[in-house]
Amino acid sequence: MVGNAKETVLFVTRKWPPAVGGMETYSKRLTEELARFTEVDVLALPGRKDGMTPGWLQLARFGLVTAFKLLVRNPARVTHLGDMAIWPLAVPAKLRSAKTRLVMSAHGTDVSYPLRGGVKGRLYGFYLRLGARLLPGVSVIANSRATRDAASTYGFKDIQVVNLATDVVDVKSGHKPGRHLLFAGRLIKLKGLAWFVEQVLPLLTDDITIRVAGTVWDADEGAALQHERVQFLGSLSQPDLRHEYAAALCVIIPNIAVPSGQFEGFGLIATEAAAAGGVALAADHGGLVDAVKDGVTGFHVASGNAEAWAKKIADVAAWSPKKRAGFIQAAIQATRQHYSWARVAKETFKSYGIDPSA
Repeated sequence: MVGNAKETVLFVTRKWPPAVGGMETYSKRLTEELARFTEVDVLALPGRKDGMTPGWLQLARFGLVTAFKLLVRNPARVTHLGDMAIWPLAVPAKLRSAKTRLVMSAHGTDVSYPLRGGVKGRLYGFYLRLGARLLPGVSVIANSRATRDAASTYGFKDIQVVNLATDVVDVKSGHKPGRHLLFAGRLIKLKGLAWFVEQVLPLLTDDITIRVAGTVWDADEGAALQHERVQFLGSLSQPDLRHEYAAALCVIIPNIAVPSGQFEGFGLIATEAAAAGGVALAADHGGLVDAVKDGVTGFHVASGNAEAWAKKIADVAAWSPKKRAGFIQAAIQATRQHYSWARVAKETFKSYGIDPSA
């Protein structure tokens, strides 16, 4: 441990509940699991009560206040930044103690934002490359192979892949699913809801509908909610969402390629669905390849291939109750074994250079 620090790990994040999202879930659940084995202190910026992220003024204030705290507080053995956008906070941590180990998590948005192009995209790409140059000793934890590969293009060298996780709760299987699909998450072009409604839904039998749980971030995507076979549920609590996962014929994650080249860093919806007793169908795109073990916790479907999606949904719809129940139970068990927060914490400790059993 460095100096007289009480905590072994200091976790700094601008992504924290009540804001809703994969990065918020990651920050909260990882720190909870780490705290089972070592002392963890958290400096976090909570989100808004409506589930949205803080505004720019709040972010700026958080950055300034946190930088000051890092300069004056007792240094931790490890300072872990929850995402790459806040890499400058590693500088005061390192100035406070050269012995502090710097670790930074990399998510899909972190490394794909520059692909949007334009002035903002180019500036953010420069910003990441500057961080890699100024922090040559930082260890990066990428949530998927796709994220790792993208992070390396900015000059980061020490990168470890640690797939995300989800919580598995007791699930009652064997019930008959509805004749509807479930889409959950933010409505943005990358996630493909509008594409699915336009290209895939007409290929399915008329009795199959789509239930949508999430928030509208893109007006064009939101327009898909007006389709007569689409029902919008809004933002749901985790218990309600788990119920929807299990009740659906399939949980669809139909991410598509977008002109900017952006991609999903991991795709937590896929693992959440499998853990809750849903049958997850995920596009073979970006980090979703790591979020689903094909044929085990769900299925990969060719991204942007409407016929492939329609065929896979028809195949699942034709399963016997016994086959469905067997697949779901096997998927839950596989998810419990691999996509666990205990495994995430264990692999994160390796990046820290800490043996939690010591």
